[in-house]
Amino acid sequence: MYCVFNRKFIFTLMLGVVMIFLPCCNNHTSQSKSADADKPLVEVEGNYLYRYQIEQIIPPNADKKDSIQLVNNFIRNWATNVLLYETAKQNISDLSEIDKLVEEYRKSLIIHEYQQKLIQQKFSKDISEEETKAFYEKFGNQLLVNEPYVKGLLLVVPANTPQLNEVRSWVQRPNIKSLENIEKYSLKNAISYDFFMNKWIPWSEVLKKIPLQVSNSADFLSNNSFVELSDSTQRYFLKIQEHLNPGDVKPYELAKDEINNILIHKREAEFIKQFENDLYNNAVAKKKIIFYKK
Repeated sequence: MYCVFNRKFIFTLMLGVVMIFLPCCNNHTSQSKSADADKPLVEVEGNYLYRYQIEQIIPPNADKKDSIQLVNNFIRNWATNVLLYETAKQNISDLSEIDKLVEEYRKSLIIHEYQQKLIQQKFSKDISEEETKAFYEKFGNQLLVNEPYVKGLLLVVPANTPQLNEVRSWVQRPNIKSLENIEKYSLKNAISYDFFMNKWIPWSEVLKKIPLQVSNSADFLSNNSFVELSDSTQRYFLKIQEHLNPGDVKPYELAKDEINNILIHKREAEFIKQFENDLYNNAVAKKKIIFYKK
């Protein structure tokens, strides 16, 4: 026997449900629950869709048109899934293999959930600085950047900024005195001031803040240590102190988090493996596992 999808019937059913449901929904606040929340609104092949399920998908303050569209789509998808499932069940003669797969998947989910709880309760994710540095010394040359990074500073000032020549000179040669001057100047005159001489940041983040189009970042960064740009309202001074191109080895400060994650995952795997070995050995010792002679 086949289930027949009557599109006209489903559409009429959805529209009727929406027209009945929405006035009721609009009379309730977003914090109140409909008195008829457990009342079924749609039935397909003995499966029910309830009012509370519809109430949950409608955002607060949604207008009527959007709500109708949202409810129509939800009901249609729900009904289609039910029809597909019921039709599939009737046309697959042997479900035993699927039942086995479902049971295996269920076991895997339960085991995984238990393992995650064990990790949360008994596993320490603290990695010492010595371990991280030791890993970097051994494997650091395998950790490469996949995008350009830069160190430097970016000063954005009004187009008619005072002391233009001095500002340019400070940014071009950012020694201790120049940085002090930039800091003082930015407090009174700058639109923004980003100092990243002491940390690596993605070049893409810098490009978001300046009116510059770069087709080849590697070439640009290799040939430009100072950039001055302007538009109708602002002037941009960028100093590129250091840069990394894709494929370069990650400096330790960039690689540290990645190394910590690698070490944590490695420890987690070792922790779970040790737990499994202990579980097995304890079961053997307590004769919970019985071996029969052939």
